[in-house]
Amino acid sequence: MFTGIIEEVGVLEKFSTGNGFGVMEIKCSEVLKETRVGDSIATNGVCLTVKEKYSNSFKAEVMGETLAKSNLGNLKTGDKVNLERALRLSDRLGGHIVSGHIDGVGTIVSIKEESNGTWFTISATEEVLRYIIYKGSIGIDGVSLTVAYVDDEVFKVSVIPHTLDNTILPYKKVNSKVNLECDLIGKYVEKLFSKKDEKQKNEQSNITMEFLRENGF
Repeated sequence: MFTGIIEEVGVLEKFSTGNGFGVMEIKCSEVLKETRVGDSIATNGVCLTVKEKYSNSFKAEVMGETLAKSNLGNLKTGDKVNLERALRLSDRLGGHIVSGHIDGVGTIVSIKEESNGTWFTISATEEVLRYIIYKGSIGIDGVSLTVAYVDDEVFKVSVIPHTLDNTILPYKKVNSKVNLECDLIGKYVEKLFSKKDEKQKNEQSNITMEFLRENGF
């Protein structure tokens, strides 16, 4: 689990693909502290497992499904990436609960700079937008942000200068692809209520006209 508070911007040093998966080597320093082989590091919001650790970089394998359904497959050598180590129970939860399992990829449709921040308007699929609520949390390339507007086609976030200075968001342009992870709470609530509704529907379907006649109705 992660918080969506980016610890470091790393650089993709090597990226090889083949046999249905890829191997990334990412240059960094801060996230290597206290990190061991087997630990998790969120890379642009995607949870990756450290396969090898060096003095100034780490290697991680990326499954084909992840390459196809995130923006990691579009990365090139030299690209910058957001990095965050896994949450410790003793840490402050400065952002929100982020799993590192993204829900989809969005497209930046506009960027508007203002004196106190920058507005990003992002389009997403209906399957993703259904979980995005006004004033709720959203993970964008691993960055925890607050939704300032949402409709049936797009949502907007306002990014403060500090976040811009410490993430890869300033490198994004119109039509850039970003990884999106919706708040886990909404998905759990939907699951629980859908099960309840399904149970009620099944219970109701057992009552037939024949059942009513047999029971004196």
